Amino acid sequence: MNFYLTAFLLGLSLSVIAMGIFISMKIFNIPDITTDGSYTLGAVITAICLSHGYPLWLTYLLAVFGGALAGSITGFIHTKLKINALLAGILVMTALYSVNLSLLGRSNLPLLNVRNIFQSLSFISDIDRNTFFILLVITTLLWVGLSLMLKTDFGLAMRATGNSESMIKALGVDTDRMKIIGLAISNGLVATSGFLVAQYQGFADINMGIGIVIVGLGSVMIGEAISHWFNISSIWINILLVIAGSIAFQVVLAFTLSLGIDANLLKLITALFVLFIVSLPNLSFRKN
Repeated sequence: MNFYLTAFLLGLSLSVIAMGIFISMKIFNIPDITTDGSYTLGAVITAICLSHGYPLWLTYLLAVFGGALAGSITGFIHTKLKINALLAGILVMTALYSVNLSLLGRSNLPLLNVRNIFQSLSFISDIDRNTFFILLVITTLLWVGLSLMLKTDFGLAMRATGNSESMIKALGVDTDRMKIIGLAISNGLVATSGFLVAQYQGFADINMGIGIVIVGLGSVMIGEAISHWFNISSIWINILLVIAGSIAFQVVLAFTLSLGIDANLLKLITALFVLFIVSLPNLSFRKN
């Protein structure tokens, strides 16, 4: 049971990545690979700051700023230098590997005997229940905040930029600025996930972000599939389904491992699972 509880809590932590990828993929139609680097950057900044005694609020702000800066650089390269969005993300992700390694000074930084958010905010005596409560509150606040932002005039302009860039540009909206800010918000959320996971797992590792975009993409695809099946258009529910998709994704992987599958094959299983989710809407069982 603890095995699935861990998967559930990890899914809740990684759901913030899914919210970030929801912005880049579903709103701007940009496959932002920066995610792999900004997630690790958030974890690296968190580990360094906490190990040096920085307060939690300042650690969080620095982690989010680092992720947002990485996202804005990707947006700048894409919009101002006219580089393909996928290539721009790959370039920034590659650069971030060196940045993260330079900041850490080594490949792994444990957070032993370091007071983290789950210890500082103790509302329930049971550790697992307290962790669940904190993650639930943080995820809920981010879900509400993101949903409200996307309902504002600014948020509607962002969504319109992704749906019809030429139309919204004709109305006088600076679409380049929208993309840069949007990718900054997206990677700020991704770095938030790194902030949470580093504290939950108790370490930051230089390779922890490799392939993490697949996890976020799979979560978004699960949410999108459910949204299409039930014809849901509400932005509130769509983001909530993305969060649920992240949890379901981790629980499915936990179930796979419980069957005795070699842990070395986890990335392969993850890729196949995402392939299945992405292909599902396009599969037709009707006879021609």
